[in-house]
Amino acid sequence: MIDAVGSPQSLLVLGGTSEIGLAVAEQYAGRRPMRITLAARPSERLDAAVERLRKAGATVSTVPFDARQPDTHTEVIEKAFADGDIDLTLVAFGVLGDQEEAWTNVDVARELAEVNYVAAVTVGVPLAERLRKQGHGVIVALSSAAGERARRSNFVYGSTKAGFDAFYTGLTYALKPHGVTVSVIRPGFVRTKMTDGLDAAPLSQSAEQVADIIVNTVRNRREQAWAPAAMRPVMTVLRHVPRVIFRRLPF
Repeated sequence: MIDAVGSPQSLLVLGGTSEIGLAVAEQYAGRRPMRITLAARPSERLDAAVERLRKAGATVSTVPFDARQPDTHTEVIEKAFADGDIDLTLVAFGVLGDQEEAWTNVDVARELAEVNYVAAVTVGVPLAERLRKQGHGVIVALSSAAGERARRSNFVYGSTKAGFDAFYTGLTYALKPHGVTVSVIRPGFVRTKMTDGLDAAPLSQSAEQVADIIVNTVRNRREQAWAPAAMRPVMTVLRHVPRVIFRRLPF
């Protein structure tokens, strides 16, 4: 169970090499003994993530997880919960892709849709069912400010995150009567390997800064947070800009 100061005893990271997910896991591991499960494809990056968290004092195991194999996702959840209840699950996988290719190349568009939206649903449904039966727990779903309103620069990616956001926002309502909290986190530009080579946008943050916001959100049982908080009024304004003006904005 999550204790009075918001620290879990067990953590599942779906997207076990996510820089944000690992930053969250490392924060918690430094506070108390923890059981952490990393769900990801086997790789050197995953091996390095395991070693990093073990050095932080956690007990770490792995579960093979491929976002583009939806038929395996129920089994992934079953394996992740094989050692007992899980207090906190981070849904932290996703791809950005080349945004110009994404609207002109069907294979690139399909990858974004399958990883960022379809997989989020096919893993989210069995996860929600498991937590509903468990009767407690928290899901942290890493959405994106890009899902708030389609922009010319990244509308395919943004559309996948809009679907992701709607699904996990819906789970906040569906799971609350069963003692489960769902927190949807909407970061802006985050400086990670995924955004290497891109010009940092205003209000950009590091993975560690986003992790701080996630830990605070879990502690306070909030269902929604922006990273940073200043993104919320910015996106509120952009959401209401008339289309004729919005389409001319340089982003």
